[in-house]
Amino acid sequence: MNLKLFILTFFLIISSAGFAQVKFEAKASKQKLGVNERLRVDFEMNQDGDNFKAPSFNGFTVVGGPNQVVSNQWINGKRTYSKTYSYFLEPTARGKFTIGQAEIIVDGDTYKTSPIQVEVTAAVDTPKDGDNSELIASDNLHLVAEISNPNPFLNQAITVVYKLYVSPRISVSNWREMDSPVYRDFWSQNIDIKQLKIETGEYQGEPYRYVVLRKTILYPQKTGELEIEPLTLSVSVDVPSDRRDIFGGRLYKTVDKTVAAGRRTINVKSLPEAGKPAGFTGAVGKFDFKVSPSRTELAATESLTVQVRVSGNGNLKLFELPKLEVPSSLERYEPERTENVRTDLNGTQGSLTDNYTVIPTRQGKFPIPGISFSYFDPTSGTYKTINSEEILLQVERAPAGSSMPSAATGGVYKQPVDFSGAQFKYIKLSTSLRPVGSTFFLGSWVFWSLMLLPFALVFGAIALGKKRKTLANDVQGNRIRKANRLARKYLSEAKRNLGDQKAFYESLERALHNYLKAKLHIQTSEMTKEHIQVLLSEKNVDQQTSLEFISLLKSCEFARYTPTSQGAMEQDYEKAARVLAALDKQL
Repeated sequence: MNLKLFILTFFLIISSAGFAQVKFEAKASKQKLGVNERLRVDFEMNQDGDNFKAPSFNGFTVVGGPNQVVSNQWINGKRTYSKTYSYFLEPTARGKFTIGQAEIIVDGDTYKTSPIQVEVTAAVDTPKDGDNSELIASDNLHLVAEISNPNPFLNQAITVVYKLYVSPRISVSNWREMDSPVYRDFWSQNIDIKQLKIETGEYQGEPYRYVVLRKTILYPQKTGELEIEPLTLSVSVDVPSDRRDIFGGRLYKTVDKTVAAGRRTINVKSLPEAGKPAGFTGAVGKFDFKVSPSRTELAATESLTVQVRVSGNGNLKLFELPKLEVPSSLERYEPERTENVRTDLNGTQGSLTDNYTVIPTRQGKFPIPGISFSYFDPTSGTYKTINSEEILLQVERAPAGSSMPSAATGGVYKQPVDFSGAQFKYIKLSTSLRPVGSTFFLGSWVFWSLMLLPFALVFGAIALGKKRKTLANDVQGNRIRKANRLARKYLSEAKRNLGDQKAFYESLERALHNYLKAKLHIQTSEMTKEHIQVLLSEKNVDQQTSLEFISLLKSCEFARYTPTSQGAMEQDYEKAARVLAALDKQL
């Protein structure tokens, strides 16, 4: 009896420990709310799961979400992971409602959350949506990963384009990558984006602006289901608030929002075994193949070049070119590889060329047999083979005065050297020497100048050292002088960049910031618009000049995401020069 109890207790402990490893729970922002309020529900897990299934949310309308947030931290060598799906709900009627169970699959096992009871009462006088700014940011900001083909063949190119969609109701001031995707089991190459371009489009049927943040070409190296990890960004979002400025304009509140593109699964198909050629080396795409000699008639001991070239669109860097085989009467050297490859959204395109140097060792006719190149065409789903023609070399007798290499000499032969006598022309046989005249150097002005020069240099170095030490101790003065120099530099740089929107507004913003550092003695971390306006007011700067300075800073921020014209840039530059001149007089 005691043995059975021990075994039962042991299995209960093991099973409970196994279940405790995965934590999946649902949390509601409130248990009781008015019919005119909103509810936030988070489904949080401590391990990454697949096939997330949300409940039906009976009695509510989904007005935001699902928004996905991923946190992956290492603290003292210990990994902490969390993944949250958030929904924003609006009740449809009064009453008591049950938010059902959400489901997730982790390592083949299904986990469910516990139901949540929520009571919806009559409308309240002052609705509270919890974090309303978060709700606005979540509803109007989306990071999407667009995949060209979710079911490719092995080694077939697919593209992943990451787009950040922003609604016209909000604006984005800055973003940074929190977690970059790792493309395991893929050969990957990023496509360089020289300048971010704001475009207009639609997201779920509504007009949006979007920016393409990253483009990547992937070639799967394994078959089966392969996962692409999500790209995660931290975005500073400016959302409208309930406050207004003195002119009646709506004030904006900055919210830091974390968005993720979501984990994507790629189902990679294996290449068919039926019809696979014997010489297939893994080329997938559409290619041309050509073998061409530089010439077919030559004398013995002369050389020719045979070019083996594959061109087209496909995995050009992931397979081997076929080898050139020559008869024993020809000497073949190792090929020199030439690559002319570029990568864009259509895949990897260009050509690979092996240049073989071939030298005949005796007179006669020598055939170089043709070679074949096989590749798999994913469009038609079939293998294709291209065969080159045989090359026939006509080798004539060796030129006069030369000897042909043979097996007896090991391919080494001598050539007579012609001595023309010109190699000794640099030796001069006659000289033109003249006596050196005597001059009185001691006591001359040159003599005394050279004597006094070391003392002058010593005193000059001492004076220079004292001046440098004084300047080095003046920390505040150095900071002001440096900021003044940078302000003038970037303002002139902004003038040179007129016409280039991004470079112009970056230079203009740096000039404004460095001017503030010099005049107000503040650091970059203190440069908020509200703080700057207070400091300018304390320095007795008139309100019109202060507002114009703040509007310049706003123009620099908005210009990152909103296209502007050449005339607008010229007006902003003239305004900046005028405002800085006015501030100089008043400060």
